Amino acid sequence: MSSKKKKSSAPMPASSAGLLRFFEDETHGIKIKPAFVLALALSLVVFSIMLLILVPP
Repeated sequence: MSSKKKKSSAPMPASSAGLLRFFEDETHGIKIKPAFVLALALSLVVFSIMLLILVPP
């Protein structure tokens, strides 16, 4: 018998775990900045609070 052991284990996964491939893909959609989304959400909250104050139910 030889003293070397055969490798029977599966190969190791990539170190980046597929994240690099994910960010390489280009999407064909609307591209907006995160600051715009936050500002839109904040303005919607402020508008709904003002609407509750000014127009009683």
